[in-house]
Amino acid sequence: MEAFGCADRLPRLPSPTLGVEWELALVDRRTRDLRNEAAHLFARAKARMPDPHRLHKELLKNTVEVVTDVCRTVPEAMADLQRTLSYVVPACDELDLDLYGAGTHPFASWTGQQLTEGVRYAELINRTQWWGRQMLIWGVHVHVGMPARERVLPVLSALLAYYPHLQALSASSPIWAGVDTGYASNRALMFQQLPTAGLPFQFQRWEEFESFAHDQLTTGVIDDLSEIRWDVRPAPHHGTLETRVCDGVSSVADMAALVALTHCLVVWLDERAAAGERLPTMPPWHVQENKWRAARYGVDAIVILDAASTERLVTEDLADLVPRLMPVAERLGCAAELASVLDILDRGPSYMRQRRVAEASGGDLVAVVDSVVQELRTGLT
Repeated sequence: MEAFGCADRLPRLPSPTLGVEWELALVDRRTRDLRNEAAHLFARAKARMPDPHRLHKELLKNTVEVVTDVCRTVPEAMADLQRTLSYVVPACDELDLDLYGAGTHPFASWTGQQLTEGVRYAELINRTQWWGRQMLIWGVHVHVGMPARERVLPVLSALLAYYPHLQALSASSPIWAGVDTGYASNRALMFQQLPTAGLPFQFQRWEEFESFAHDQLTTGVIDDLSEIRWDVRPAPHHGTLETRVCDGVSSVADMAALVALTHCLVVWLDERAAAGERLPTMPPWHVQENKWRAARYGVDAIVILDAASTERLVTEDLADLVPRLMPVAERLGCAAELASVLDILDRGPSYMRQRRVAEASGGDLVAVVDSVVQELRTGLT
């Protein structure tokens, strides 16, 4: 992916680069509770993988992260993820584990989870204490390569208008510690409790971001730029804009749709900025309200669309947004995946599917975990 430092000297790419990071929990085949078996899984899976770097450790030993190489298209990224999982799933089978893709686990307790070894993780927990120990959450991160550094922050600010669309479609964390929270995405509100997490500040010039980062480093808020954990953030070491809005995903079809929507939105906004357009932005209070509405109501959220306080049901806006992005999707080779965004609305996002299972099973949360696990298994086969 193009580094920001040399981006201005590079030719414009016809297909801006793409990368995906998919966090998955490990659950026991019988109890469906979380298991702290990442180290054992890594030992088995990585020994068989052509590129072991596709599998990453995370804060807790109950989590693995599958990452792609630098890709050009959504189909390429999806094939990359599934190729890695073709090594991970058999290793899970040998350990009586299943992969679980959602924003939260419906009944696991944080007290039984083990921290991954490492100074960085230990310091995070030492600093954040109770909130850090509560982070039984999983998400999806999508990187899109940015050809020019000076457009990164205007695109980031403009992209925040579509934050609730991504949040509502991916919401998959309605149940926490055995209780239906009433939220579509409890993860969204949990994660923002960490220092430097949550919604980004809106800067227009790269120098403003550099000044902010300098202050954070100087005062010890962070030791490294990667510790800026915004929901949407620049990733200077990759030369990308990284979106971290989405909850964990259990369906391969849902993943393809969400990655396509993210890819198209960033490219669409970047091309408009490159053509000289001043991208529209929203006041931070509208952005903050939209995040809460999407987390609370999911696809039933009425979201704020612009600085003039125009409001609309998020599903209605998505119905117009997908066709508007289709010319971009066709050029990027992800027209079918973008069109499938509307399929998520037809079948209901994961939070709705989980609630349907809970209701049908009389509140059996093991059945909820079963259903999430099965969605991923079915998609991979």
